[in-house]
Amino acid sequence: MVKLHIKKGDDSQFLYDTTVNILIDDLLRDLTAIYNGRLKVMRICAEMEELAKFGITLPPNMQGLTEEQVIDLKLVDEWAEKCTPSGGYKMKKDEIGRRNGRAPTDQMAEVIKKTVKEAKDLISKEKVKANVEVNQGSVKEALDMLRGAVMIVYPMGLPPHDPIRDEFENTEDLTGTQASLEVIDEASASLWWAGKEFTRGKKLMDFVGKNEKTKIVAKLQKRGQGAPGREPVVGEEEQKQMMAFYYRKQEEWKKMDADAEDAYMDSAWADNKQLKRQFQGMNNIKWGPR
Repeated sequence: MVKLHIKKGDDSQFLYDTTVNILIDDLLRDLTAIYNGRLKVMRICAEMEELAKFGITLPPNMQGLTEEQVIDLKLVDEWAEKCTPSGGYKMKKDEIGRRNGRAPTDQMAEVIKKTVKEAKDLISKEKVKANVEVNQGSVKEALDMLRGAVMIVYPMGLPPHDPIRDEFENTEDLTGTQASLEVIDEASASLWWAGKEFTRGKKLMDFVGKNEKTKIVAKLQKRGQGAPGREPVVGEEEQKQMMAFYYRKQEEWKKMDADAEDAYMDSAWADNKQLKRQFQGMNNIKWGPR
């Protein structure tokens, strides 16, 4: 299997195993699905952390309003009673006025937090260091875990305007958000390696050869951004080892220089009794059996 270490810019994303016979079109389709899927998981995790703290989101026409404004406008959150967390709720005001403040109990909140952590671990960038692949199955498993936790805590479901529900139903609208800039559409995706862009319509072997045991670092980005920066010849870990080695050498050289300042005292010409021993024939005397 060919192992691809996928990066975006200089940031590691995930490892991906494939074969040299895969079409570049199929490869890009799979890679973008995994990449965008990981972004989706992280967006849901961020929202679920807020869900555990402050409960469901308010209707759009009530978000950001003060209690006085809500009363003056005679607005009512009709979903507050329909979407009550399992086991009841505790009041915890959302200072930015986005969620209704009916937070799940500590026990139910812990279910959400634990699941969020497990889901993040499944698609974490740390998997690269552990040499573990992340694929579409990993993303699906993480999404299923998160969906299951929401069903446990909110058996009646979430309101239709809640972003978590939108994410699960793939109806999220990211227009105008930072998240929209991170998403890479499959049609506009490009993959680069060694200063070369993988051309659609060709196979991976046309670029990396026929060796199935190949491992490369490829960079995923949007088309039209130009060639990404090449990978450094020396890796980060190797660079640290080299710096440590040269530091030790430098310390050894400093110690040798310090010792050299007094080393002349061991020389014959520095011995003030050398002349006396020479007249007495006491030079070059060796002890021990012949």
